[in-house]
Amino acid sequence: QVQLVESGGGLVQPGGSLRLSCAASGTIFSINGMGWYRQAPGKQRELVATITSGGSTNFLRSVRGRFTISSAKNTVYLQMNSLKAEDTAVYYCNALVKKTFNSQVTGYWGQGTQVTVSS
Repeated sequence: QVQLVESGGGLVQPGGSLRLSCAASGTIFSINGMGWYRQAPGKQRELVATITSGGSTNFLRSVRGRFTISSAKNTVYLQMNSLKAEDTAVYYCNALVKKTFNSQVTGYWGQGTQVTVSS
């Protein structure tokens, strides 16, 4: 079993910052990549940022230049700066995990953490 535990969400004023963390634990041989998604009420879930095991990153156009993704020891971080009201959403982390040498790669999700940007 693989678990992803998220932390760092909360309420912040426009222009403020938050850092989200997501730690993967359990039976893990390797992690191919990790990322962050978000979902606002009435909207579809969208990809925010991803990072591969090799360190390559990709960002949603609307957060590029404001958000930074990084990873270390099966943990992924999302540093969010210059937050806007439209960033308000539930943020979910995701990891592509190989549990053993011969296992296929399987995606796992964190429980979600609420980020609210409001004055």
